[in-house]
Amino acid sequence: MKYGIMLMALVAGLWSCGSSAGTDPQDGSGEAAVDSLHFGEVITPDGAITMDELLGRLNESDSVATKVRGLVTSVCQVKGCWMTMKAPTSDEAPEIFVQFKDYEFFMPFGLAGSEVVIDGYAYRDITSVEELRHYAEDEGLSAEEIAAITEPEEELKFMANGVVIVQ
Repeated sequence: MKYGIMLMALVAGLWSCGSSAGTDPQDGSGEAAVDSLHFGEVITPDGAITMDELLGRLNESDSVATKVRGLVTSVCQVKGCWMTMKAPTSDEAPEIFVQFKDYEFFMPFGLAGSEVVIDGYAYRDITSVEELRHYAEDEGLSAEEIAAITEPEEELKFMANGVVIVQ
């Protein structure tokens, strides 16, 4: 009985790790390709704008469909279901909160400090206190830091269809 349970757990674990979301199953040679640098839709860094250019475009429009290059500053430590990023050239640049279309893909927990290109659309939004506290909890902040969040915030947000890590 216990061997059956162990076998079922092993099969379930292997099956769940076998997902190819965000990768190209064929590389043109007929063999399966493993591409761990892409998440979601496979995109290239070509044509990506800087975070500064994005901020300028958001001053002219409510939302912008684009590709943006930036530095990951944090990742949700519960599931990898969101990340924040900023311009890699300035510590004082505003951050943008990035979520992933329909929760179809997630980021590795240790991605902070990596440069990425994201493709999708950017917009401004008001984030409620409840939501801000939830994200702070996901980030692993202390109870005191979470309790200190008492006001909603206007944030820059991005809904990404695809992410590529730039090397």
